[in-house]
Amino acid sequence: MDAQTTVIDARQSRQALLAGSVGNFIEWYEFGVYGFLATVIAANFFTLQGESEITSLILTYAAFALAFFCRPIGAVIFGRIGDRIGRRPTLIAVLLLMTLATALIGVMPTYASIGVAAPLLLTLLRMFQGLFAGGEFGGAVSLMTEFAPKGKRGLYGAWQSLTVAFGLLAGAGLVALLAALLTPEQLHDWGWRIPFLLALPMGAVALWLRLKLQETPTFKQAQQRGGETAQVPEVKLGGMLKTILIGIGRMMGWSAAGYTFLVVMPSYLQTSLHATFQQALVATVLANVGFALTILPAGILSDKLGRKTVMLAAVIAVILFTFPLLHLLQNPQSSLLAKGIAVLFAGAVVGMLAGPGPAMLAEMFPTKVRYTGLGLAYSLSNAVFSGSAGLIITGLIKQTGNLDIPAYYVVATSVVSLFALMTLRRDDHLRSLNER
Repeated sequence: MDAQTTVIDARQSRQALLAGSVGNFIEWYEFGVYGFLATVIAANFFTLQGESEITSLILTYAAFALAFFCRPIGAVIFGRIGDRIGRRPTLIAVLLLMTLATALIGVMPTYASIGVAAPLLLTLLRMFQGLFAGGEFGGAVSLMTEFAPKGKRGLYGAWQSLTVAFGLLAGAGLVALLAALLTPEQLHDWGWRIPFLLALPMGAVALWLRLKLQETPTFKQAQQRGGETAQVPEVKLGGMLKTILIGIGRMMGWSAAGYTFLVVMPSYLQTSLHATFQQALVATVLANVGFALTILPAGILSDKLGRKTVMLAAVIAVILFTFPLLHLLQNPQSSLLAKGIAVLFAGAVVGMLAGPGPAMLAEMFPTKVRYTGLGLAYSLSNAVFSGSAGLIITGLIKQTGNLDIPAYYVVATSVVSLFALMTLRRDDHLRSLNER
């Protein structure tokens, strides 16, 4: 390979990293905004006469969960397209559709304006968002890891998780800014619309970046070797389904802990621990800062030590420290500094899972089904263990009054992940994606 080709490849790798990351940023920015504004959205769309505040919140999280359950459908539809015609055109399509659905939420009439049609329409838009977002992850991770230089697949895949953190932080930061600048009445009346409408300019920038992309070299090589890349012999279907189930198991703890600590936290602190809206947002920002700080180091470390070593250490930390961290938050005698360190640490441990996670999933599937396979494993895990986190935790707390429910949920799923991660090969990070 000559020097010129090396320069071009390096430039294409950087372009792929940026173009893949920006779509994930928008997706998780919006999902974070919805979670951070859950109590405001509940008041505007899901408030029913004679029902408690927590019931409205449960209905809000039900719409949240439905969006996640549409993700696997999107992963299959857009994954098949991406494995047949390429990563680039599919990622452009899902970006346009996802941006449009998000912006439409910003102009939705509320329950006070059109009655029961409001929550129904909002839920429908959330379902479309989930469908389109389901096609984002598999394509973005395939793009990043297939363009990654040798020995840097963990680092490149980690950028997908880092943009999740940036998206959640941007959403939390914007909501906190609006809460500080606007009165509670203004925020409930029209201020909540601003974060959703900002998806339009963000989407325009992301589209410009993706239009400049070229197709990945790994996908091109697969096309040259085998013609239509998504045609899998029937005898391999069972093996692929088994691989997807293993991928879900490896992700369960990551999914549950991630959404419990990073997104559900604000509503839990407000409704169960009686924190103020601003206090809950500060706690969430700290958790997401901790999350962001460890993602890239964990990805780099996994390129040196292997995905198995880093992810096992992280999931063991989640199992050991979740209950003590939650009890510290619940204790009224705990100082604000101690609570701040606790949520920062909680986010940091999730970051250690999220850093190597995308590369780990990419390494599980051959090129001709990578977009579909890793996207489906990721979306199914998130549908069950992330999208349902708010609904499950809030509902169980309402039924039982047990404030330790979030810890039971996170630890139980992490124990399953512990055993699933033990099946990882220690040399997966050293093998070429073309070998799969």
